[in-house]
Amino acid sequence: MKIISKKPLWEGKFLRSSLIKYTPSGGEPHDPSGRQTQQGATGKIWEWESIDRVNCPGVVAIVPFTDNNEVLLIRQFRPPVNGYVIELPAGLCETGESLKDAATRELLEETGYAAARMKFLIKGPMSSGLTSEMLAVFVATGLTFSGEAESDETEEIEVLTVPEDQLAARLYDLQAAGNYIDLKLFGLIGIARST
Repeated sequence: MKIISKKPLWEGKFLRSSLIKYTPSGGEPHDPSGRQTQQGATGKIWEWESIDRVNCPGVVAIVPFTDNNEVLLIRQFRPPVNGYVIELPAGLCETGESLKDAATRELLEETGYAAARMKFLIKGPMSSGLTSEMLAVFVATGLTFSGEAESDETEEIEVLTVPEDQLAARLYDLQAAGNYIDLKLFGLIGIARST
């Protein structure tokens, strides 16, 4: 596969939508997925729509563990799904800020907790069929509560402290109560505990 072009379709304050044109590798295989195609000078050209962040050098998530074998989660209203989502503390990296510094800041802003240790865990795409966004995940330990969370004015966040051995049951209860569960929780918490 080879990207031929990436043309912006629209741009807002935080996001940009683009039309990507690319060619298949080798020859002209059929298009089994039904994607829109057009014939180009060198063969078939496929199109894909994507979303990118603007003015944001990265995205971070934090897996915060207390000294009492608890994990800190947040419950936050997310307009795209018109509901509350149970998720890890997370946020956008600001220009000139390192990913680790962004993780430290976001944990404090969203939960009110400071971490004595912030360790890089993993980095990868969040939704590779939709966006180029890469998520950098950190594990926070040695937590101390330093005061009320200071989330930004567009966020309504509730901090949940969940014993690790009750995590699955608590998440299923929260889902039964009408909350959405961010599916990354299960994998990222599991990876964090296995390292």
